[in-house]
Amino acid sequence: MPAEVTTKSGFEWAAVFRALRHRNYRLFIGGQFISLIGTWMQNVAQSWLVYRLTGSSLLLGLIGFVNQVPIFLLSPAGGAAADRVDRRRLIIAAQFSMMVLATILAALTLGGWIRMWHIFVLAALLGVANAFDVPARQSFFVQLVGRTDLMNAIALNSSVFNGARILGPAVAGFLVASLGEGWCFLLNAVSYVAVIAGLLLIRLDTRPVREPGSSPLADIIEGFRFVWHTGPIHALLALLGVVSLVGMPYTILMPVFADRVLEGGAKSLGLLLGATGIGALSGALMVAARRGVKGLGRWVAIACAAFGTFLLLFSLSRQLWLSMILLVPTGFAVMVQMACSNTLIQSMVPDHLRGRVMALYSMTFLGIAPFGALLAGALADRLGAPVTVAVGGLVCLAGAAIFWTRWPALRVAARELVVAQQLSAGAPPEEITGAASPEGPSIAKSESGA
Repeated sequence: MPAEVTTKSGFEWAAVFRALRHRNYRLFIGGQFISLIGTWMQNVAQSWLVYRLTGSSLLLGLIGFVNQVPIFLLSPAGGAAADRVDRRRLIIAAQFSMMVLATILAALTLGGWIRMWHIFVLAALLGVANAFDVPARQSFFVQLVGRTDLMNAIALNSSVFNGARILGPAVAGFLVASLGEGWCFLLNAVSYVAVIAGLLLIRLDTRPVREPGSSPLADIIEGFRFVWHTGPIHALLALLGVVSLVGMPYTILMPVFADRVLEGGAKSLGLLLGATGIGALSGALMVAARRGVKGLGRWVAIACAAFGTFLLLFSLSRQLWLSMILLVPTGFAVMVQMACSNTLIQSMVPDHLRGRVMALYSMTFLGIAPFGALLAGALADRLGAPVTVAVGGLVCLAGAAIFWTRWPALRVAARELVVAQQLSAGAPPEEITGAASPEGPSIAKSESGA
């Protein structure tokens, strides 16, 4: 490893990619990057296909609802499965199912047989696969890199997600305009080969599958109970839920902004989503540059407030270039909030509950999104997309203010949880008493000085 360069703000930029020293993580993240480019291509192409066929903001919201509501309903079962079975096999099964669904969508579109009910059914089935895939993937990182590089692995995964978010929409915008949506769906189907191959090449020490000492329902209830009674995790998930419900649906309405508000087309849609991706990639890399979780609670509140502010400004723009500029900090802020929340939660949760807690993370951030998409689609049909997005920005600002006032009372409990998990993993004393604290460099430090 090269000598680390630490900036005055505490970031170690030379250590941004330290999780890549793990072979298993390199295999996983390389396949993920290729596959996620295809996923973003399909997301953009599908949104544009629905809008081209119907011209309806409400149906855009309905597709988002149908695609993600299975995550809300089934993620707890997916998390329980991730804590009981081999996570790698569970991820492979889910990814293979997604490949089959993308192939069917491509065949129907290229053959000229596609109908709206096809899109609805395939979107719902994709949501079912994601309900099992996301909790398993989120809880798989600790097996790939261990606890020491867990924060970096989570942030780099977000970086890869958003790097693909930049490339995928740009490619999709070109392909949709020149060849049609079907080719985006076909390329997405092919891209799954990369992530499945990477998973098959990963070598892991045999992970003992937890003996089911209770029913799956009891396991699910145990996960809910832990989150409900753990104040810091509860607060982080509540704020994520607010953002997911009222803030994130702006992406569902992006075709409306591209076409009606900014008077562009498919290429404009790709540019807008690409600008969001640039900001989100920058935010993920900034989080990846950090060591430890000191100060991340404050980052979550500030990032949420910034997201609401720039979302409000974006809703007022009527120029493509200005909208693109405003979407960069919008994407930056929401990614910082998401990556910091994910890192804090994973630092506080015990291993035997990791799959179930990350399922609730998925349920909160992704599973609530369909209700937000449905609400945003309905409001946009009545009030217009700009007003709908502006209201979402204002609610995010209010949520950030409430979280800011609550976090100081919760950070001592957060410290204790982080330290307990570091001790259980055999972390060195200097790590436990130094970087492990969510709001201060030492567990012994007083709350007021953290």
